[in-house]
Amino acid sequence: MQAAITIPYAIADFAQLRKQGYFYVDKTKYIPLLERYIAPVFLRPRRFGKSLLVSTLAYYYDINETNRFESLFGGTYIGSHPTAEHNQYMVLRFDFSTLAMADDMEGLAKSFNNMTCPVIEAFAYRYRKILKEFKFRDTQVASDMLGEIATWVGSRQLPPLYILIDEYDNFTNQLLTAYKDSLYELVTTKDSFLRTFFKTIKSGLGEGNIRTCFCTGVLPVTMDDLTSGYNVAEILTLEPEFLEMLGFNHEEAATYLRYVIDKYGEDKETFDELWALILNNYDGYRFLPKAKPLFNSTILTYFLKKYAVNHGDIPEELIDENLRTDIGWIRRLTLTLENAKEMLDRLVVDDELDYSASDLRSKFNKQKFFDKNFYPVSLYYLGMTTFKDKYTLCLPNLTMRSIYMGYYNELNQVTDNYRHYNPVFQAFEKDGVFEPLVATYFKEYLGQFPAQVFDKMNENFIRCSFFELCYRYLSGAYTFAVEQNLPSGRADFVMTGTPGTEHHNDCRVVEFKYFKAGEARTIEGLTTAKEEDVTQVKSYAADLKRQFPAYRTRTYVVYIAAGKAYKVWEV
Repeated sequence: MQAAITIPYAIADFAQLRKQGYFYVDKTKYIPLLERYIAPVFLRPRRFGKSLLVSTLAYYYDINETNRFESLFGGTYIGSHPTAEHNQYMVLRFDFSTLAMADDMEGLAKSFNNMTCPVIEAFAYRYRKILKEFKFRDTQVASDMLGEIATWVGSRQLPPLYILIDEYDNFTNQLLTAYKDSLYELVTTKDSFLRTFFKTIKSGLGEGNIRTCFCTGVLPVTMDDLTSGYNVAEILTLEPEFLEMLGFNHEEAATYLRYVIDKYGEDKETFDELWALILNNYDGYRFLPKAKPLFNSTILTYFLKKYAVNHGDIPEELIDENLRTDIGWIRRLTLTLENAKEMLDRLVVDDELDYSASDLRSKFNKQKFFDKNFYPVSLYYLGMTTFKDKYTLCLPNLTMRSIYMGYYNELNQVTDNYRHYNPVFQAFEKDGVFEPLVATYFKEYLGQFPAQVFDKMNENFIRCSFFELCYRYLSGAYTFAVEQNLPSGRADFVMTGTPGTEHHNDCRVVEFKYFKAGEARTIEGLTTAKEEDVTQVKSYAADLKRQFPAYRTRTYVVYIAAGKAYKVWEV
């Protein structure tokens, strides 16, 4: 019987994680830095572990958890370097992602109070020994209840509140994606229930009755639109010292991977192969232009959990399906089909979006969020793009390339001709003949595009769309890399047999070259690949062979001339 899996996928409670011995990447060194602020806001895309951070802070500052400090934080950075503020506050924690949607302000206000009022009431009960004879005058309006507690704390010099709001903008973002713009504007202006709630917090911070209000979220839109209602907020997202507070750097991810291989892997020598796989699929997020790349922590944990459950076998599906739902933001953001296609062309074909550094740090209200020129920055905050350099953004990894290519195909009505693809990919798994994959891609995939589209295509589009097709049909047998970094350059396309399958160590390296329609006859007349292309792809293969001596490497040069002609050479 296999031991309990200690990979904390979907575990967001810090005490549960520590008590049950789950693997933990220690982020507690950031706690002393956060103590410099009274109203910090930290934004990260979905699936980056924000809820676990909130839980960690809750247990650290909770005055009722004093006796558990050593068992919870022993062995962590903060356990060895505690601040004077640990276990000094009454912690009030909200999760705004649980708010039920409604179609009008009355319904939203009711839903908001139904969510928050019981939390505040439970807070008063939890700290009844400190609050003593405190009683609410009414328990129907959250801002009134919060104000009453803050006043009571201040008048009796009790331990201040430490407020945590997880996913502060979840429900307001839902309003935007549901095209309820007018309702969103009512929620964030005048004396709405939300502005009043944050005004109450602001007042408590100013009076010292609330030590800190720490908010997590995805976008700065709602915070900016609240304006004077909560103008004390300090958004820490772009501060260099907090860049690695969420997400895993390479050292953390490598330690995590070695732990999983040692505990659950059948083959202890697979680190290098698995490292290359997770780099291609989950790495690449940079939250400042010169920052080191980070892994999406939750998505990496998803893969490692699957790997452990499979007794050391790589899962067939490398993409957490929760990520695919985020594509709905593109539909809402771009407003029109024409805008969506234009933006996807720039990302999928050109592999970059220009952005303005001043926009990144500017006010980020709803009106600007839907401005066409602001799309790149909006996508950055949503985690759909990342910094390529100080002028452009790009897709961070193969996971996002696959999702974007799928959406590109959907928008351009490119159908999945599985009746044609199935026999070809099935045959490849049996006989390993590569050329029919290109022939089928050329005929069945590229053959669906009108002639004018080929004028916009380039090698980046060819390798990305070919990757997406191969991934769709061969993900259970092969892993993939697009523009893989190697000592001699960036290999266009690499597919490698998955460890644990009969295809293990079968490695195919492909150099793609794309030509316009006018060069089709020249391509058709070639009897061999150009010498420089052969030399290039062979150098990539040699790099891989040095890194992985067991690989059986085969190399190909593929020329595609629009939708007119193609040639494949194994070299």
